[in-house]
Amino acid sequence: MGVEGLAARAWAVAGEVRDPEMPMLTLADLGVLRGVQVEGDVVITSITPTYSGCPAMATMRDDLIDRLTHAGFARVEVRVVLDPAWSSDWISDRGRAALSEAGLSPPALSRSRRAGRDGAGPRGGGPVARGGGPAARGGDAGVWGGGPGTWGGGPVALSLGPIRRALRCPRCGSAHTQLLSEFGATACKALYRCTECLEPFEHVKEI
Repeated sequence: MGVEGLAARAWAVAGEVRDPEMPMLTLADLGVLRGVQVEGDVVITSITPTYSGCPAMATMRDDLIDRLTHAGFARVEVRVVLDPAWSSDWISDRGRAALSEAGLSPPALSRSRRAGRDGAGPRGGGPVARGGGPAARGGDAGVWGGGPGTWGGGPVALSLGPIRRALRCPRCGSAHTQLLSEFGATACKALYRCTECLEPFEHVKEI
């Protein structure tokens, strides 16, 4: 099997590793799996934290190494890529659907993403690299994925204004919801309650 075939197979394995905090999502659907490449006899995977200090990174690393090693890749290296920073826009459509099915409210898309100005959308899962799969980035033989690295570009404005979200209850679909706490079970989630069905639910924050 050639380098590109090995990279594709390694991507298929790495892409099925689950996020330890939200196991309904694969790392690929969460958008943190940035790329998989083969250099010699080493498989190198690149991941990006969802936020600075994310405690799940070590578990992601260990799970990637474990899955790839058991799949027959003797040497595995996991690298952390910080630039560009992860955005909740990188969660794939399949990932957003999985969040809803699990009773979580998915994050809204950013205004620029809704307008289609970013040039790179949610990956939609699977080993499909933007631009056509392996070696899609300037002829990087043996490189799969590439992640959302071509996202927009330029500075991202930060705002500390009041947080307003137009959510729907993932259980009954009602738009009548109430924020209970900006801090849920994990730092990336807020706690809401539906004022129609009265069920509490968590919302994955927009980042």
